[in-house]
Amino acid sequence: MNNLNRSESFTSRSARYGVERKRKRRMRGVLLSVVAVVVVVAALGAGFYVFNLQHKFNSKSNSVAINYTEEQQSLRPVKSPDDGSMNILMLGVDHADENETESTALDGAVSQRSDSMMLVHIPEDRKQIYVMSLVRDMWVDVPGYGQHKLNAAVELGGIPLLMQTVEGLFDTKVDHVAMIDFAGFRELSTALGGVKVTNEIPFTANDTDYFYPKGEITLEGDRALRFVRERKSFSDGDYQRVKNQRTFLMAAVNQMLSNDTLTNPTKFYNIVDKVSPYLTFDSEFDAATMVGLGMQLKNVDTEELEMFTMPTAGSSTSPDGQSIELVSELAVAQISEALQTDMMAKYLEDNPPQ
Repeated sequence: MNNLNRSESFTSRSARYGVERKRKRRMRGVLLSVVAVVVVVAALGAGFYVFNLQHKFNSKSNSVAINYTEEQQSLRPVKSPDDGSMNILMLGVDHADENETESTALDGAVSQRSDSMMLVHIPEDRKQIYVMSLVRDMWVDVPGYGQHKLNAAVELGGIPLLMQTVEGLFDTKVDHVAMIDFAGFRELSTALGGVKVTNEIPFTANDTDYFYPKGEITLEGDRALRFVRERKSFSDGDYQRVKNQRTFLMAAVNQMLSNDTLTNPTKFYNIVDKVSPYLTFDSEFDAATMVGLGMQLKNVDTEELEMFTMPTAGSSTSPDGQSIELVSELAVAQISEALQTDMMAKYLEDNPPQ
């Protein structure tokens, strides 16, 4: 329990944030993946085709305003005007809740938690993309609520509170947020005609007859959705689920960038049409912004993306009996410095993922 005590004593400037609960608003929240969208729009180039694609994307996707009070805004981490790096918080949200109105109100407290969280760091030179998965059961300080699991922030105060929690953990500003509803994977896999992945661990999804053999398999529809959701079949639970989500995302990105997709306007429009209604971004992260960022990232090879899971300090039990993952204060300090100094490459060189 000594580790837990140390975890409980770990606090950050985020503890000073207040949380203003906003009026609940109907939203749908699915994101294909910021990485996928950015790389795809970069590959598309410019012109009438992209203009029409942007219009369709903006008209069908959703946005959420991150409204901080003046006091909350003044307490956010300050980013140097000379810092050209970008941090994007990506969330996986399961909207299977029967009460859709409540489950989709992501700008305030909701009845559900986020199943998956990734912090995307894009360095100033735009030569690489780093995708760091955050363990949802990590025991952290949630501003205004004390110690909770990281994903509890969504349940307690929606996306604004989760952003405050992540910013406080790393003392680093989050520039944008994007949301992924896992049902969107089902629509994407169908629009692509199936997504081919290499499955590293054979398993049968809990309470189903869906068997996923080891090796190359094609995922489509409900089988794709269950592949990215499943965790009970694995001894390490969420850790393997995060790996499977990354596997699916990268396979989908590569298929979207294939000649079969990019040279087929009908197929690509169908993908955007089917998936966009499930996408939710912060109000400042629209298609035009993505195109600009994507053009800067056009030379990044998707096979060279750096994807890893933030280290933790092991498992434990919270004072109220929950199974939790302890914060690694060393990892937090090192990653915080890497984000603030735009030296993520050096951090991964010194701390290669296990």
